[in-house]
Amino acid sequence: MINYSNINYWDGFSNGLSEGDIFVSGEHFEEPGEQEKIEVRDMSGLFAIPGLIDAHVHMCLNPDVKDPHRQTDPDDEQIKQEIRDRAAAMLRAGITTARDLGGGEYLELEIRDEINTAQTIGPRLICAGQPITSVAGHCHFWGGEAASTIDALKVLHRQHEHSVDLIKVMVTGGNITPGSQPRDSQFSDDTIASIVSTAAGLDYHVAAHCHGTDGIRQAAIAGVRTVEHCSWVGDAGWGKAFDEQVVAALADNNVWVSPTINFGWRRFTGKEFTERVLGNYEKMKLAGVKLIASTDAGIPNVYHHDLPKALPVFGRIAGLSSIEVLRSATSDCARAIGLGDTTGRITTGYSADFVVYEENPLLDLSVLEKPILVVSRGRALEIR
Repeated sequence: MINYSNINYWDGFSNGLSEGDIFVSGEHFEEPGEQEKIEVRDMSGLFAIPGLIDAHVHMCLNPDVKDPHRQTDPDDEQIKQEIRDRAAAMLRAGITTARDLGGGEYLELEIRDEINTAQTIGPRLICAGQPITSVAGHCHFWGGEAASTIDALKVLHRQHEHSVDLIKVMVTGGNITPGSQPRDSQFSDDTIASIVSTAAGLDYHVAAHCHGTDGIRQAAIAGVRTVEHCSWVGDAGWGKAFDEQVVAALADNNVWVSPTINFGWRRFTGKEFTERVLGNYEKMKLAGVKLIASTDAGIPNVYHHDLPKALPVFGRIAGLSSIEVLRSATSDCARAIGLGDTTGRITTGYSADFVVYEENPLLDLSVLEKPILVVSRGRALEIR
């Protein structure tokens, strides 16, 4: 057992810091027994928070490569090594868990299993495999095309056979696929409902890619676990088709919103955009919709290790306090992605995932960019 003693720590759910000891036994936070042999590491003056969680990444995608078709060769060892390198960089940045929401050849599942058996350094990964999409629809090149409800369920069962951790469905079109329109829904209401109910029967939650407002509606009434992006796109453009009835459905069905606000969003400073987007988030929050941290890492110029840099931007654009931002990337995010009893908190019985800093990140979120120690499942990684 290791005692990280005399440390200032935020447990992931309180409104402030505690000062004391963090005990780690094996992979978990534990209280010491009477006969326990304890190694003491004095952490006086330092600060700890639970390990960060990114709810939306694509481990198979290199942010420096614009064409995703070039990144799907299952026999390319260089691609696998690049995924390992990205995983290691994420862990060094303090990201101890991530949800992978799509790839074509299950390479991320291989790396997930390597991490789980300590062959590879990286965050805990939960992976969706091939997203269900329409014929020639968004990210169809990953192999999840479906022309009907029956086809969609066949794709779902194929993911189950590959031992995925959740199901991803492209409810609307997206930006990176020629001919796909972010505004447009790709499936009927019945198909989305069938995907969600079938996934639930296999103990999977569903993440739904939704830019257009009608797709958000479909996902909300079907009861998906998370809506990704939630861009409120309609005929007038991005963010301009906000619908309070759809928001009510999101809240009533306990659907979390994963808005994929990455570091690049810092460029959005115009008054019209800021007021519209911030206003949308304020209305969602007032209705009871909860937001979780996510970046869509892997798409062009969005790097997997940049969640700490993205979180202050997320807080500004979504109108969140520092504590709210940190919850969105720890305990709230863990609950949303099905790991609420596993990680996201510094408390007895949970996975020993935490990050140590020289300054207090509750007062300044930019501190998150400067970890000095990352502990993942009890294993310590010195950064300095």
